[in-house]
Amino acid sequence: MSYETTLTALADPTRRHLLERLRDGPLAVSALARDLPISRPAVSQHLKVLSDAGLLLVEPAGTRRLYRLAPEGLDDLRAWLDRLWGDALDSFAARAHDIAREIARKETPQ
Repeated sequence: MSYETTLTALADPTRRHLLERLRDGPLAVSALARDLPISRPAVSQHLKVLSDAGLLLVEPAGTRRLYRLAPEGLDDLRAWLDRLWGDALDSFAARAHDIAREIARKETPQ
């Protein structure tokens, strides 16, 4: 999946709440829907978006389906954030170096 797909899936607060609920382990739709002010079919739709984005794994368990976090689900987003911050820090370091050179040049007697 791409980081854009992950960001789109995470943009919805209900989906983020569902991910938080799954931190402690797999749950069925009924358990996930229990404390939400939306219907079970709506919860299922949100779970499908998260699953399609690669953030969840679905395991059949008898007549139920258990949802759990996909261990590698955030890898693309993490890689993008690492590149973003790496580039930003490199740019900051280059600018700080330029400023330090300008100050040193001004302080050097001519």
